[in-house]
Amino acid sequence: MGAKKDTETKLDGENSVRRRSRKKPMPESGAREHKEQLQKLSEKDPEFYEFLKEHDQELLQFSDDDLDDDVGSDIEDEDLKLDEEASEDEIQEKELKSSKEVITTSMVDLWCKSIQENGSLSALRSLMRAFRTACHYGDDGGNESMAKLSVMSSTVFNKIMLTVLTEMDGILRKLFKLPASGGKKENITDLMATKHWNNYGHLVKSYLGNALHVLNQMTDTEMISFTLRRLKYSLLFLAAVPSLLRKYIKVVLHFWGTGGGALPVVSYLFMRDLCIRIGSGCIDECFKGIYKAYVLNCHFVNAVKLKHIRFLGNCVIELLGVDLAIAYQHAFIYIRQLAMILRDALNAKTKESFRKVYEWKFINCLELWTGAVCAYSSESDFKQLAYPLTQIISGVARLVPTARYFPLRLRCIRMLNQIAASTHSFVPVSMLLLDMLEMKELNRPPTGGVGKAVDLRSILKVSKLTLKTRAFQEACVISVVEELAEHLAQWSYSVAFMELSFIPLVRLRSFCKLTKVERFRKEMRQLIRQIEASANHVNEKRMSISFLPNDPAAASFLEDEKKSASSALSKYVLTLRQRAEQKNNSLMESSVLVGEESSKFGNEISESDEEDARNNEKGAAVFSSSWLPGNESKYDYPFIFFSLSVNQVAHCFSILLLHALTLVQVSLLYFCLSAASLSGQNNRKKQKERGKNSRKRKPLMTMLWRTWYLVLTKKCPQVTALLLGKMMMQIIYLQKENTSRRSTEQKG
Repeated sequence: MGAKKDTETKLDGENSVRRRSRKKPMPESGAREHKEQLQKLSEKDPEFYEFLKEHDQELLQFSDDDLDDDVGSDIEDEDLKLDEEASEDEIQEKELKSSKEVITTSMVDLWCKSIQENGSLSALRSLMRAFRTACHYGDDGGNESMAKLSVMSSTVFNKIMLTVLTEMDGILRKLFKLPASGGKKENITDLMATKHWNNYGHLVKSYLGNALHVLNQMTDTEMISFTLRRLKYSLLFLAAVPSLLRKYIKVVLHFWGTGGGALPVVSYLFMRDLCIRIGSGCIDECFKGIYKAYVLNCHFVNAVKLKHIRFLGNCVIELLGVDLAIAYQHAFIYIRQLAMILRDALNAKTKESFRKVYEWKFINCLELWTGAVCAYSSESDFKQLAYPLTQIISGVARLVPTARYFPLRLRCIRMLNQIAASTHSFVPVSMLLLDMLEMKELNRPPTGGVGKAVDLRSILKVSKLTLKTRAFQEACVISVVEELAEHLAQWSYSVAFMELSFIPLVRLRSFCKLTKVERFRKEMRQLIRQIEASANHVNEKRMSISFLPNDPAAASFLEDEKKSASSALSKYVLTLRQRAEQKNNSLMESSVLVGEESSKFGNEISESDEEDARNNEKGAAVFSSSWLPGNESKYDYPFIFFSLSVNQVAHCFSILLLHALTLVQVSLLYFCLSAASLSGQNNRKKQKERGKNSRKRKPLMTMLWRTWYLVLTKKCPQVTALLLGKMMMQIIYLQKENTSRRSTEQKG
């Protein structure tokens, strides 16, 4: 090593302190020791001593000053050591002092310039220290290195975050000599075996670890979306850090299931790219995690949440397509779990076991695996799952054959029709539908009035009052017509359609005779006409063929007409679909930001420069706020009533008044009961207390105070808390509704 040492760059990036080491003097032998050696030489070899006298007189000339100089040199050497130690302490003090200086945007720009132009590792380390400080700003109990850094402004925070998230992926790829984009797990595996990774691998861990920490602190969906978009380019490095990989999967799954706006889409794309890049290292964990997250988010369904749940299901289905071999193993396990739950319900036959089957979680899982089997029906493995899934769905539809569960049965029938259409297999659906028409609830006049419109898509069970309304009966009959037409239209080009449609026609004609509702009779007659027209057409065509039913040529029967969907029943089904779509749109109360269409993604990962530029501009706008991690709580709500309208506040106070009246009624009830109990005691003591009027009033006052004491302290606190809690939930719901409406108006 030379006299020059490595340069340690200060945090401000402007000045540098060089560690200069002084040259230590070479050690010299003592003068006295040297003089004694020369005397011994003169005694042993006089001739050589005389030779030295003639040619080198200076070597033999010594004095006392030489001895003093020798002692002084030792002292000076010790002083040099002390001076060097003092200089090192001074350098450390200067570094500590410089590290406490305020970070500015000019310092960040200087670091970036040094990294891009000179490839300065010192500037890169300074930038990563600043990034760590920004990500952990406001944390309690920070370490020493973070305590040295002073408070930064929101502008500097935004600058650091944008710079690191935008440029760090390219810097790391250039440092490790990786491709500018993309890459596979094998690239990281080979890189980890090199000395280069041992020297600079900590930079990757620091970048990804600090970014994960700040993701957990963020609350704004746009900031989280931008951060995930930028981190998506560096997710290949997660293959080298399995502990961080598991944490990233957990965080992304949380954002996917609970995020709003575009965050679920961004989170899903991040997870999908993770499975593609890293492969078997994370596919199992991603499949398990996304299925569990889907189950947690589909406990309850309404008209508003329906599209979002469908979007989540489509995401799961598409992620399974990354590796169908592993996906089949998971699908087999989860479908088997559903079958075991149904088997327990059939054996136990209790309300609790039935409730486990007839709940949204179970039905949504059935719909998820139905969609997966339909999407990958061309794959031999997934096609084998169609039969057990069909058996489970049929068992669920027949588990409780009552009219109150008509909505659930119709959902099961839709799933069976989807499986039959995708796998080109016959599923006996018509019997499930025709049994519904023969139930007494659909054949008697409605006694519950017209009733409200019933959305069968968002319910599994109806009340007894709804069961007797005209709206429910009409919705059920129309749904039966639609699903039966869908089922028969699939086989309206089969050689055996004449035989398949015979029993449905007989039972439909019987329903027309028995029903007393004219509009139901009209719907059924129209369906019967379309079935008869298709059956007659098939009968005419098959009169001219010569092959047997078991001949392979039977598969090509009416193939051209099937492709063009030209049968009378197929055209009728298109009309029914349009009518159903219009009805569903009218029943939809509000829309969500992401729907079924949002789950369609391409096979290639978009990495165009134009998209990057748009994302960078969007990131600059997102990080222009004054947000700093640790400065505000994740659940910071303003004063509730400030965000509500006058009508909504009046509505909340009316709820409060209603609850107060309820408490008064409860109090009066206890008052009357106490009066009745005390009156009996007064009758027994009536003879003893006839002449004492004061004693007649004392039990009444005691009774009154006792009643209010019981009401306020023992009987009603739980009721009061429950009612007030219900009112507060209503207020918070109205507040969130107003907030979402304002954000939608601002975006519009």
